[in-house]
Amino acid sequence: MGRTAGVTAADTRERLLRAAASVFAERGYDGARVADIAAAAGVSNGALYAHFESKAELLVQALRTHGRRLLADLFAADPDRSITELLLVIGRSLRRRRDRDGNLIVEALVAARRDQDVAQPLRDYLGERAEFLAGLMRIAQAGGELDPALSPDALAHFCLLLAMGSALVTEDLHAVDDAAWTTLLRRVVAALAPADCRAGTPDYLTPE
Repeated sequence: MGRTAGVTAADTRERLLRAAASVFAERGYDGARVADIAAAAGVSNGALYAHFESKAELLVQALRTHGRRLLADLFAADPDRSITELLLVIGRSLRRRRDRDGNLIVEALVAARRDQDVAQPLRDYLGERAEFLAGLMRIAQAGGELDPALSPDALAHFCLLLAMGSALVTEDLHAVDDAAWTTLLRRVVAALAPADCRAGTPDYLTPE
């Protein structure tokens, strides 16, 4: 199966990542075969290995790509949105999370416990996400949205724990009322504001 005319290497890589995300989400990491992913992408096994060294790399790269796309969509939807409002929007979406990113992170977390080929790239990926989130926290602190006394790294770790937990405890396992969840999130985000700004909490953070 040769390269399709007019299809670039970047196009093939994107097709492979999309196919990998679908196959891993459907069959799990252990159940997915490289041949299945290649077939779903419409390429040969050799073409797959020209882009990715292993099934483990495919899993983490698919997770990385999908996660970046979700964040890019959120920023594109409202570029002027404040960091604290962005955190609230993301937090609200976690309650009803049923996206592919959630399935992928569960597969990666489980596989990483017994496969060092997955564990190391997953650590790298989570480090990247934590660094990105810590950067957002620093921007929010510089803008007076978050208390500068708080550790950006600790705040980023807290966000990661919420995101990972939401992938494991899905709504079909344990549900919570949307209004109650939103009120809790608003209280948490408001509590992270500088002490002298809490009296002037923005309306979108004030419990209804």
